[in-house]
Amino acid sequence: MPESALIAAIRKIDDEFRGRFDQVCDAASLEQVRIDFLGRKGRISRTFESIGSAPPEEKKEAGRLLNELKDRVQSAVAEKAASVKAKKAAGASFDPSLPGNTPPVGRVHPLTSVMRRIKSCFQHMGFSVAQGPEVETDYYNFEALNIPKGHPARDMQDTLYISDSVVLRTHTSPVQVRVMEKTKPPVRIIAPGRVFRRDTPDASHSPVFHQVEGLCVDENVSFSDLKGVILALARELFGSDMKIRFRPSFFPFTEPSAEYDFTCMICRGKGCRVCKNTGWVEISGAGMVNPEVFRFVGIDSERFTGYAFGMGVERVAMLLYEVHDIRLFYENDVRFLYQF
Repeated sequence: MPESALIAAIRKIDDEFRGRFDQVCDAASLEQVRIDFLGRKGRISRTFESIGSAPPEEKKEAGRLLNELKDRVQSAVAEKAASVKAKKAAGASFDPSLPGNTPPVGRVHPLTSVMRRIKSCFQHMGFSVAQGPEVETDYYNFEALNIPKGHPARDMQDTLYISDSVVLRTHTSPVQVRVMEKTKPPVRIIAPGRVFRRDTPDASHSPVFHQVEGLCVDENVSFSDLKGVILALARELFGSDMKIRFRPSFFPFTEPSAEYDFTCMICRGKGCRVCKNTGWVEISGAGMVNPEVFRFVGIDSERFTGYAFGMGVERVAMLLYEVHDIRLFYENDVRFLYQF
Protein backbone atom coordinates (compact mmCIF):
# COMPACT_ATOMS: atom_id res chain seq x y z
CA MET A 1 0.00 0.00 0.00
CA PRO A 2 1.47 3.44 -0.90
CA GLU A 3 2.46 5.67 2.01
CA SER A 4 -0.07 8.39 2.95
CA ALA A 5 0.72 12.06 2.50
CA LEU A 6 0.75 12.62 6.28
CA ILE A 7 3.27 9.83 6.94
CA ALA A 8 5.41 11.10 4.07
CA ALA A 9 5.29 14.62 5.55
CA ILE A 10 6.52 13.34 8.94
CA ARG A 11 9.45 11.51 7.31
CA LYS A 12 10.30 14.67 5.36
CA ILE A 13 10.38 16.71 8.61
CA ASP A 14 12.77 14.10 10.04
CA ASP A 15 15.10 14.42 7.04
CA GLU A 16 15.00 18.20 7.15
CA PHE A 17 15.86 18.21 10.86
CA ARG A 18 18.86 15.94 10.32
CA GLY A 19 20.16 18.19 7.56
CA ARG A 20 19.76 21.37 9.62
CA PHE A 21 21.08 19.82 12.83
CA ASP A 22 24.32 18.65 11.19
CA GLN A 23 25.15 22.26 10.37
CA VAL A 24 24.64 23.59 13.89
CA CYS A 25 27.89 25.11 15.20
CA ASP A 26 26.87 27.59 17.91
CA ALA A 27 24.11 28.42 20.39
CA ALA A 28 22.32 30.82 18.04
CA SER A 29 21.93 28.34 15.19
CA LEU A 30 20.85 25.63 17.64
CA GLU A 31 18.16 27.87 19.10
CA GLN A 32 16.83 28.64 15.63
CA VAL A 33 16.58 24.92 14.85
CA ARG A 34 14.74 24.35 18.13
CA ILE A 35 12.20 27.06 17.35
CA ASP A 36 11.64 25.87 13.77
CA PHE A 37 10.94 22.29 14.82
CA LEU A 38 9.83 22.32 18.48
CA GLY A 39 8.36 25.83 18.87
CA ARG A 40 4.59 26.39 19.30
CA LYS A 41 4.39 27.23 15.59
CA GLY A 42 7.16 24.85 14.58
CA ARG A 43 6.94 22.05 12.05
CA ILE A 44 6.23 19.30 14.56
CA SER A 45 3.53 21.27 16.43
CA ARG A 46 1.70 22.12 13.18
CA THR A 47 1.82 18.50 12.10
CA PHE A 48 0.24 17.39 15.40
CA GLU A 49 -2.68 19.76 14.62
CA SER A 50 -3.16 18.19 11.20
CA ILE A 51 -3.48 14.68 12.63
CA GLY A 52 -6.98 15.54 13.87
CA SER A 53 -8.32 15.81 10.33
CA ALA A 54 -6.56 12.66 9.10
CA PRO A 55 -8.51 9.47 8.30
CA PRO A 56 -8.96 7.20 11.36
CA GLU A 57 -6.76 4.48 9.91
CA GLU A 58 -3.78 6.93 9.67
CA LYS A 59 -4.08 8.64 13.06
CA LYS A 60 -2.52 5.87 15.17
CA GLU A 61 0.54 5.33 12.96
CA ALA A 62 1.07 9.06 12.33
CA GLY A 63 0.80 9.83 16.06
CA ARG A 64 3.37 7.15 16.90
CA LEU A 65 5.88 8.36 14.30
CA LEU A 66 5.42 12.00 15.24
CA ASN A 67 5.89 11.35 18.98
CA GLU A 68 9.06 9.37 18.26
CA LEU A 69 10.34 12.21 16.08
CA LYS A 70 9.58 14.81 18.77
CA ASP A 71 11.43 12.78 21.44
CA ARG A 72 14.41 12.30 19.16
CA VAL A 73 14.59 16.01 18.28
CA GLN A 74 14.30 17.10 21.92
CA SER A 75 17.05 14.70 22.99
CA ALA A 76 19.39 15.79 20.17
CA VAL A 77 18.84 19.48 20.89
CA ALA A 78 19.48 19.01 24.63
CA GLU A 79 22.74 17.12 24.06
CA LYS A 80 23.97 19.67 21.54
CA ALA A 81 23.08 22.54 23.90
CA ALA A 82 25.17 20.95 26.68
CA SER A 83 28.10 20.44 24.30
CA VAL A 84 27.96 24.03 23.03
CA LYS A 85 27.80 25.33 26.59
CA ALA A 86 30.86 23.27 27.63
CA LYS A 87 32.88 24.48 24.64
CA LYS A 88 31.93 28.07 25.38
CA ALA A 89 33.01 27.71 29.03
CA ALA A 90 36.32 26.19 27.99
CA GLY A 91 36.89 28.91 25.41
CA ALA A 92 36.21 31.64 27.91
CA SER A 93 39.05 30.41 30.18
CA PHE A 94 41.58 29.90 27.39
CA ASP A 95 44.42 32.41 27.21
CA PRO A 96 46.32 32.01 23.93
CA SER A 97 49.25 34.04 25.32
CA LEU A 98 50.07 31.38 27.94
CA PRO A 99 52.79 28.78 27.12
CA GLY A 100 51.60 25.35 26.04
CA ASN A 101 51.80 22.20 28.12
CA THR A 102 55.35 20.86 28.24
CA PRO A 103 55.49 17.28 26.93
CA PRO A 104 57.30 14.65 29.03
CA VAL A 105 61.06 14.64 28.46
CA GLY A 106 63.16 11.49 28.65
CA ARG A 107 66.02 11.05 31.10
CA VAL A 108 69.47 9.55 30.72
CA HIS A 109 69.40 6.24 32.55
CA PRO A 110 71.53 6.36 35.73
CA LEU A 111 73.64 3.42 34.55
CA THR A 112 74.31 5.18 31.25
CA SER A 113 75.24 8.35 33.12
CA VAL A 114 77.68 6.54 35.42
CA MET A 115 79.18 4.60 32.51
CA ARG A 116 79.80 7.88 30.67
CA ARG A 117 81.46 9.41 33.74
CA ILE A 118 83.78 6.43 34.18
CA LYS A 119 84.71 6.38 30.49
CA SER A 120 85.34 10.13 30.48
CA CYS A 121 87.62 9.87 33.51
CA PHE A 122 89.79 7.16 31.95
CA GLN A 123 89.86 8.86 28.55
CA HIS A 124 91.28 11.97 30.23
CA MET A 125 94.03 9.72 31.62
CA GLY A 126 94.92 8.48 28.13
CA PHE A 127 92.89 5.26 27.93
CA SER A 128 91.04 4.38 24.74
CA VAL A 129 87.74 2.47 24.66
CA ALA A 130 87.66 -1.07 23.23
CA GLN A 131 84.65 -3.29 22.50
CA GLY A 132 84.19 -7.02 22.01
CA PRO A 133 81.48 -9.64 21.47
CA GLU A 134 79.04 -10.55 24.23
CA VAL A 135 78.80 -14.13 22.93
CA GLU A 136 82.37 -15.31 23.46
CA THR A 137 84.42 -18.45 22.99
CA ASP A 138 85.62 -20.49 25.92
CA TYR A 139 89.19 -19.77 24.80
CA TYR A 140 88.98 -15.98 25.18
CA ASN A 141 86.71 -16.01 28.22
CA PHE A 142 88.79 -18.53 30.18
CA GLU A 143 91.83 -20.26 28.66
CA ALA A 144 93.67 -17.18 27.36
CA LEU A 145 93.18 -15.64 30.81
CA ASN A 146 95.03 -18.55 32.45
CA ILE A 147 91.83 -20.38 33.45
CA PRO A 148 92.13 -23.81 31.75
CA LYS A 149 89.40 -26.44 31.76
CA GLY A 150 88.95 -27.94 35.20
CA HIS A 151 90.42 -24.89 36.94
CA PRO A 152 88.51 -24.16 40.17
CA ALA A 153 88.32 -20.46 39.23
CA ARG A 154 85.69 -21.40 36.64
CA ASP A 155 83.31 -22.17 39.49
CA MET A 156 83.56 -18.51 40.59
CA GLN A 157 82.08 -17.32 37.30
CA ASP A 158 78.65 -19.07 37.26
CA THR A 159 78.88 -19.25 33.47
CA LEU A 160 75.97 -19.40 31.01
CA TYR A 161 77.01 -21.82 28.25
CA ILE A 162 75.69 -21.67 24.68
CA SER A 163 77.64 -24.82 23.83
CA ASP A 164 80.74 -26.60 25.16
CA SER A 165 82.97 -23.98 23.53
CA VAL A 166 80.72 -20.89 23.41
CA VAL A 167 79.56 -18.86 26.41
CA LEU A 168 77.92 -15.57 27.31
CA ARG A 169 80.94 -13.63 28.54
CA THR A 170 81.25 -13.48 32.31
CA HIS A 171 83.52 -10.40 32.26
CA THR A 172 84.93 -7.99 29.67
CA SER A 173 88.49 -9.32 30.15
CA PRO A 174 88.27 -11.22 26.81
CA VAL A 175 88.37 -7.80 25.11
CA GLN A 176 91.79 -7.23 26.69
CA VAL A 177 93.09 -10.48 25.19
CA ARG A 178 91.71 -9.65 21.75
CA VAL A 179 93.35 -6.21 21.84
CA MET A 180 96.73 -7.57 22.97
CA GLU A 181 96.66 -10.12 20.14
CA LYS A 182 96.37 -7.35 17.54
CA THR A 183 98.20 -4.42 19.18
CA LYS A 184 101.82 -4.19 20.19
CA PRO A 185 102.62 -2.45 23.49
CA PRO A 186 102.14 0.16 24.70
CA VAL A 187 98.46 -0.68 25.29
CA ARG A 188 96.16 1.43 27.43
CA ILE A 189 92.46 0.56 27.11
CA ILE A 190 89.23 0.21 29.03
CA ALA A 191 86.61 -2.37 28.04
CA PRO A 192 83.09 -1.35 29.11
CA GLY A 193 80.14 -3.60 28.39
CA ARG A 194 77.42 -5.97 29.45
CA VAL A 195 78.25 -9.31 31.05
CA PHE A 196 76.24 -12.36 32.09
CA ARG A 197 76.33 -14.75 35.02
CA ARG A 198 74.01 -17.41 36.37
CA ASP A 199 72.94 -15.40 39.40
CA THR A 200 69.52 -15.32 41.05
CA PRO A 201 68.29 -11.71 41.09
CA ASP A 202 68.26 -10.10 44.52
CA ALA A 203 69.14 -6.73 46.04
CA SER A 204 72.80 -7.03 45.08
CA HIS A 205 72.91 -9.57 42.21
CA SER A 206 71.63 -9.66 38.65
CA PRO A 207 72.18 -12.21 35.86
CA VAL A 208 72.93 -9.28 33.52
CA PHE A 209 75.08 -6.35 34.62
CA HIS A 210 77.80 -4.00 33.35
CA GLN A 211 81.54 -3.89 33.88
CA VAL A 212 84.39 -1.59 32.99
CA GLU A 213 87.74 -3.35 32.89
CA GLY A 214 91.05 -1.64 32.24
CA LEU A 215 94.44 -2.72 30.93
CA CYS A 216 97.81 -0.98 30.68
CA VAL A 217 100.84 -2.72 29.17
CA ASP A 218 104.20 -1.00 28.68
CA GLU A 219 107.76 -1.03 29.88
CA ASN A 220 108.32 -0.36 33.58
CA VAL A 221 104.61 -0.40 34.54
CA SER A 222 104.29 -0.98 38.29
CA PHE A 223 101.68 -1.64 40.95
CA SER A 224 102.00 1.97 42.12
CA ASP A 225 100.81 3.07 38.66
CA LEU A 226 97.71 0.93 39.17
CA LYS A 227 97.07 2.52 42.57
CA GLY A 228 97.39 6.00 41.09
CA VAL A 229 94.83 5.29 38.36
CA ILE A 230 92.30 3.83 40.81
CA LEU A 231 92.76 6.73 43.22
CA ALA A 232 92.25 9.26 40.42
CA LEU A 233 88.98 7.53 39.43
CA ALA A 234 87.75 7.40 43.05
CA ARG A 235 88.34 11.11 43.60
CA GLU A 236 86.81 12.03 40.24
CA LEU A 237 83.60 10.16 41.08
CA PHE A 238 83.27 10.72 44.82
CA GLY A 239 85.31 13.78 45.75
CA SER A 240 88.84 14.81 46.60
CA ASP A 241 88.67 13.42 50.15
CA MET A 242 88.11 9.85 48.92
CA LYS A 243 90.66 7.26 50.03
CA ILE A 244 91.36 3.75 48.71
CA ARG A 245 92.96 0.62 50.08
CA PHE A 246 94.19 -2.63 48.51
CA ARG A 247 93.87 -6.08 50.07
CA PRO A 248 95.74 -9.21 48.87
CA SER A 249 93.60 -11.56 46.80
CA PHE A 250 93.83 -14.13 43.98
CA PHE A 251 92.85 -14.00 40.31
CA PRO A 252 94.32 -16.41 37.72
CA PHE A 253 95.02 -13.65 35.19
CA THR A 254 96.89 -11.30 37.56
CA GLU A 255 99.88 -11.84 39.86
CA PRO A 256 100.10 -10.29 42.39
CA SER A 257 96.35 -9.71 42.76
CA ALA A 258 94.34 -7.50 45.07
CA GLU A 259 90.84 -6.33 45.84
CA TYR A 260 90.41 -2.61 46.32
CA ASP A 261 88.00 -0.66 48.51
CA PHE A 262 86.78 2.95 48.61
CA THR A 263 85.99 4.98 51.69
CA CYS A 264 82.31 4.42 52.50
CA MET A 265 80.34 7.14 50.71
CA ILE A 266 77.55 7.07 53.28
CA CYS A 267 79.53 7.65 56.48
CA ARG A 268 82.79 8.93 54.93
CA GLY A 269 84.83 6.32 56.80
CA LYS A 270 83.21 6.70 60.22
CA GLY A 271 81.42 3.35 60.10
CA CYS A 272 77.77 2.61 59.32
CA ARG A 273 75.38 -0.21 58.42
CA VAL A 274 76.25 -0.04 54.70
CA CYS A 275 79.99 -0.62 55.27
CA LYS A 276 79.38 -2.92 58.26
CA ASN A 277 81.10 -0.37 60.48
CA THR A 278 84.44 -0.84 58.71
CA GLY A 279 84.46 2.54 56.95
CA TRP A 280 85.27 0.80 53.63
CA VAL A 281 83.20 -0.48 50.69
CA GLU A 282 84.56 -3.19 48.38
CA ILE A 283 84.62 -2.17 44.70
CA SER A 284 86.38 -4.89 42.68
CA GLY A 285 89.65 -6.63 41.86
CA ALA A 286 92.93 -5.66 40.20
CA GLY A 287 96.54 -6.70 39.85
CA MET A 288 99.59 -7.04 37.64
CA VAL A 289 99.02 -9.04 34.44
CA ASN A 290 100.13 -12.65 34.88
CA PRO A 291 103.06 -13.54 32.58
CA GLU A 292 101.06 -16.60 31.45
CA VAL A 293 98.48 -14.27 29.88
CA PHE A 294 101.29 -12.49 28.01
CA ARG A 295 102.42 -15.89 26.71
CA PHE A 296 99.00 -16.51 25.14
CA VAL A 297 99.11 -13.21 23.22
CA GLY A 298 102.80 -13.26 22.31
CA ILE A 299 104.04 -10.37 24.48
CA ASP A 300 107.52 -10.59 25.99
CA SER A 301 106.96 -10.66 29.77
CA GLU A 302 110.66 -10.04 30.37
CA ARG A 303 110.43 -6.66 28.66
CA PHE A 304 106.84 -5.59 29.33
CA THR A 305 104.68 -5.47 32.42
CA GLY A 306 101.10 -4.38 32.86
CA TYR A 307 98.22 -3.99 35.22
CA ALA A 308 94.54 -4.84 34.89
CA PHE A 309 91.51 -3.84 36.92
CA GLY A 310 87.74 -4.09 36.82
CA MET A 311 84.63 -2.67 38.43
CA GLY A 312 80.89 -3.18 38.29
CA VAL A 313 79.03 -0.15 36.97
CA GLU A 314 75.92 -1.03 38.98
CA ARG A 315 77.99 -1.19 42.18
CA VAL A 316 79.44 2.28 41.52
CA ALA A 317 75.98 3.68 40.64
CA MET A 318 74.48 2.24 43.83
CA LEU A 319 77.18 3.96 45.88
CA LEU A 320 76.92 7.26 44.01
CA TYR A 321 73.14 7.51 44.26
CA GLU A 322 72.63 5.56 47.51
CA VAL A 323 70.45 2.96 45.77
CA HIS A 324 70.07 -0.15 47.93
CA ASP A 325 68.53 -2.57 45.38
CA ILE A 326 70.16 -3.30 42.01
CA ARG A 327 66.83 -4.41 40.55
CA LEU A 328 65.58 -0.82 40.55
CA PHE A 329 67.92 -0.10 37.63
CA TYR A 330 66.11 -2.66 35.45
CA GLU A 331 62.43 -2.30 36.40
CA ASN A 332 61.88 0.79 34.16
CA ASP A 333 59.73 2.50 36.79
CA VAL A 334 59.55 6.12 35.60
CA ARG A 335 59.11 7.32 39.19
CA PHE A 336 62.60 5.98 39.90
CA LEU A 337 64.15 7.13 36.62
CA TYR A 338 62.79 10.70 36.86
CA GLN A 339 64.90 11.23 39.99
CA PHE A 340 68.08 11.31 37.89
